[in-house]
Amino acid sequence: MAKQKDKADGETLFKAYYQELYKDRWEPLKAALLENKVPIAYEEGLTQPYYLDEASVLAAKLLGVQKGETILDMCAAPGGKKTLVLASSLHGDGRLVSNDRSSARRARLKQVVKDHLGEAEREIVQVTAHDATRWSLYEQNVYDRVLLDAPCSSERHVLHDQKALAMWSPSRPKRLAITQFAMLAAALEAVKPGGTFCTVLAPSIRWKMNELSRSCSKKNEWEDSPLWIAPKREVKRGNMAPSSFPTVEMDEVHSIFA
Repeated sequence: MAKQKDKADGETLFKAYYQELYKDRWEPLKAALLENKVPIAYEEGLTQPYYLDEASVLAAKLLGVQKGETILDMCAAPGGKKTLVLASSLHGDGRLVSNDRSSARRARLKQVVKDHLGEAEREIVQVTAHDATRWSLYEQNVYDRVLLDAPCSSERHVLHDQKALAMWSPSRPKRLAITQFAMLAAALEAVKPGGTFCTVLAPSIRWKMNELSRSCSKKNEWEDSPLWIAPKREVKRGNMAPSSFPTVEMDEVHSIFA
């Protein structure tokens, strides 16, 4: 009965959770999330325009893809919008692995690639179905650049969907953050030493990022910002600069990327 009550009272739980988390900042953040996003037409290197949000273009462009490189888009679907940006940046020379576990999403991704990329660009795109949290079981130290747009707590979607809001519970961001952390660890194993890693996730449960650096078998020193993380230089195994991954508490950072 208690579980049913929590689901029925999801809107109240949602409001209380984020009000406590963000304090006075929550109302302006909520207002920003409620604004309607206007998609932009991305045309660079495509056979026809693809409409997507500007943030997706920014994340893919920040990765700095160069011709001839091996790239991993770890959570490519739905839509394949980042895959299109990455593939067009390779100009038909290199390799792009676009991954998603969902068969329906992969089917959509393949159709988007077929409809928007030329033959040369399509030939270098490989669509896979791996569990991103376990990527290091498949490959390690393989990719020049890795993009991780991990599943997030999607506050924008929840606020715009009354059904999702009614079913919301505090366990949602905690569960998703655990998945994010596992994907992040796997992504760091997949990138080559000295390679580049970009993520648009933000942690939503209490963790210490230095625990991740200790768990990785390959070490880099990372330069971090709110949107992306890129390596500055390779360092010896087991030696991670103390400031490379700052301690992040749940009360300080939470995913608000929809």
